[in-house]
Amino acid sequence: MSSLIALRCAAVLGATGVALGAFGAHGLKKIISEPDRIQTWDMAARYQLIHAAALLALSASARHRPYVAGLWTAGTVMFSGSIYCLVLNRDAFKALGPVTPLGGMLMIAGWLALLAP
Repeated sequence: MSSLIALRCAAVLGATGVALGAFGAHGLKKIISEPDRIQTWDMAARYQLIHAAALLALSASARHRPYVAGLWTAGTVMFSGSIYCLVLNRDAFKALGPVTPLGGMLMIAGWLALLAP
């Protein structure tokens, strides 16, 4: 993934992370009453925003690593995206349950890939 594409992915993940975080803080309570599901949504938005910021920094780095950007982008979409769906309707999206840990593993792999020379 080029630096420009990583920058654009960071922008989309950042913007949607802020929007989904705000929805979780203000609108989700009108739909869902269980506090644990609201906390889960908040965690997904937090991880999305953390990885958007990391992706932004990586895109501006002189040592840009395309594979790290790809791992973080795919992992964030899989991890946070599956959580959003499961919080909204667990029964309809139960097939996405295994996607969450796979996305998490991709995000971890991206961090570990920064260790490569």
